[in-house]
Amino acid sequence: IVRAQPEERRPTVLPHLQLLTFAELTRHSSLKKQNRPVQKAELTRLANTFRQVARLHWILVEDAAARSELVSRFVAGAGLPCTHLHVPTPRRYKRPGLPRATEQRNAGLAWLRQRHQHLPPPQPGVLFFADDDNTYSLELFQEMRTTRKVSVWPVGLVGGRRYERPVVENGKVVGWYTGWRADRPFAIDMAGFAVSLQVILSHPKAVFKRRGSQPGMQESDFLKQITTVEELEPKANNCTKVLISTLTKKLLYYLCRLPSTVLTEILFYRFFRMTDPIFK
Repeated sequence: IVRAQPEERRPTVLPHLQLLTFAELTRHSSLKKQNRPVQKAELTRLANTFRQVARLHWILVEDAAARSELVSRFVAGAGLPCTHLHVPTPRRYKRPGLPRATEQRNAGLAWLRQRHQHLPPPQPGVLFFADDDNTYSLELFQEMRTTRKVSVWPVGLVGGRRYERPVVENGKVVGWYTGWRADRPFAIDMAGFAVSLQVILSHPKAVFKRRGSQPGMQESDFLKQITTVEELEPKANNCTKVLISTLTKKLLYYLCRLPSTVLTEILFYRFFRMTDPIFK
């Protein structure tokens, strides 16, 4: 009796995650350029999260005419596969109310396309725009790995609400629960979606726009170039779990001015409830 040999199982290859972040060491007001001393702290926190994620490549784009010594030293010691780019934001766009990081995100997109354009398909990978002042659950990175085209999920502490999210029925996005301009084609935060690398490569002209883009519309203007609402892929248990928070420094400033007992209750409520299912 000849027994058949068990079929050899090939190890599952995880899609590579391309995480695009921009670094801003200075901020420009209408009168002067201001140092941003929290930048290294934010990058350190971000790197500590990314080191726990397998098959990840970090594209760090600095808002500067040249690479700074601070960020260069940080990248060298981060212990992560990382590409350090730089491109300055024109001074006329450094005004309150105008979108930030447009030039930096476009520089990251251009680098990705240039790097992969001569490689044979398929090239499994997922691109995520990872702001440095957000807080990420490691579960989020596992969720986005299965992105076929464009995936979406809820985002906590954004738009003046406890969370914003796509409204999902029968596995499809049918609307938006948001605190600001629900009439947007894609009423979603930059932290609320990921894009397949194949989609980025197959739409070489898809970029973030300056001209003709209204405040708060950069996400919609970009996503309209590569997908439709009907094609969106809900993640995070059909968009019922919050796995990312955009807690801002301004909110932290006001929280720190509250009495300690009130602050403890707020932080417990906001952070320990963040991963609970969202009930309608």
